[in-house]
Amino acid sequence: ATNKLAHKTERSMPTILEKIADLEAEMARTQRNKATAHHLGLLKARLAKLRRELITPKGGGSTGEGFDVAKTGDARIGFVGFPSVGKSTLLSNLSGVYSEVAAYEFTTLTTVPGVIRYKGAKVQLLDLPGIIEGAKDGKGRGRQVIAVARTCGLIFIVLDVLKPLVHKRLIERELEGFGIRLNKHPPNITFKKKDKGGVNLTCVVSQSTLDLETVRTVLAEYRVSNADVALRCDATVDDLIDVVEGNRVYVPCIYILNKIDQISIEELDIIHRVPHTVPISAHHKWNFDDLLEMMWNYLNLIRIYTKPKSQLPDYSAPVVLQQSKCSVEDLCNSLHKSILKEFKHALVWGSSVKHNPQKVGKEHVLCDEDVVQIVKKI
Repeated sequence: ATNKLAHKTERSMPTILEKIADLEAEMARTQRNKATAHHLGLLKARLAKLRRELITPKGGGSTGEGFDVAKTGDARIGFVGFPSVGKSTLLSNLSGVYSEVAAYEFTTLTTVPGVIRYKGAKVQLLDLPGIIEGAKDGKGRGRQVIAVARTCGLIFIVLDVLKPLVHKRLIERELEGFGIRLNKHPPNITFKKKDKGGVNLTCVVSQSTLDLETVRTVLAEYRVSNADVALRCDATVDDLIDVVEGNRVYVPCIYILNKIDQISIEELDIIHRVPHTVPISAHHKWNFDDLLEMMWNYLNLIRIYTKPKSQLPDYSAPVVLQQSKCSVEDLCNSLHKSILKEFKHALVWGSSVKHNPQKVGKEHVLCDEDVVQIVKKI
C-alpha cells in the first residue's frame, strides 16, 4: 500500500509542476494590454491555486525532521540565502552559536538556532539551510526552509557581494512563490463572501488595472460567485489574488551584502545606495552595529519597564512588545493572564502621557521606554 501511495504522489507531483510551467509559458507568450487583462488575471489566479497545492500537498503527511525550532525570545529572525554566502559565519559571530562552517556548498543541513540580546530584547536567530533555485517547486529542502521563514518576524537575505544581484531576484521569486511578501503592506482591499447578489465592486480610488469583469474572472476561478469587494487603493490582480487566498505573510526584510572586504570603496559606495541593504563582513565583523540598529528598527519592538510600588523601575529586564500591540492590556497579558482580572488602573511615566505619573486605563497605548506601575483592585 505504501509503495502504491508513493507511486501516486510521484505521479501527481510532476503534473502540478508541468501545469505551473505551462501557465508560466502561456503568461510569457501573452501580450499585456487591455484586451488580454482578463485572460492574464485568470492565469494568475490558476497559478496561485497550483502553488498553494504544491506548498500544502493533499493528505498532510510529515514535513521532514529537525526543521522547525521552538519559538523563544521576543522576536524571530531567519537567515535566507544561497549556499556558501556566509550565513553560518554571520550567525556564529553575532550570537556565539557554532553552526558548522566549511568552504564547500550545503554545509548547514538543518535549522541552527542562536539567541542574541540587543537593547534588553531576546532575539532568536535561525540559520536556515541554503535555498536552491526551484525551492518553491519542491526542489531541495526548500519547502521546509521557506515554511520556517514564514514564521519569522524579520528575514535577513544574505547575499554575496561578488555574485551579481541576480541572486537577490531569484530568492525574492522563491519567497514570493510561497506567499511571503517582502517589505510590503497588505493591500487595502476588503473581500467578503455572501449568499446571493452576485459580485459587487466598490472602488474608492480610480483603478488602473482592475475592473468588474477582471474581478469576476478571478473570483470565478475560486468558485466565488457572490461577494462584496471594496478597493481602497490602486490594486493589481496580484493584490486581489493575495486577499482572496488569505494565506499571505507580510514580512520586513533586510538584504545583507556580505564579504565587503573583497571589493573597493567605490563599489561599496554604489552598493550602499540600494534600499533595505546593509553591507557587512561576517568574517572581520565589520559594520555589525549598523546591522543591529537596522534590525531593531525593522522589528518594530518597544521596551516597557515595570515598576513595583515604592521601588525603583527595573531597567535590566524590560518587557518587549510589538508596536502594533502595545496597550496596557497587552502588557498585562504578556506578564501574566490573571493580572487583568485584578487590574484597577496603571501609573505611567514617559512619552506616551502628558504628565508624569499619569493614571491610565487598560486601553492606553504605550511608547518606547515607558515606565509602568500596575495598581490592582484591593
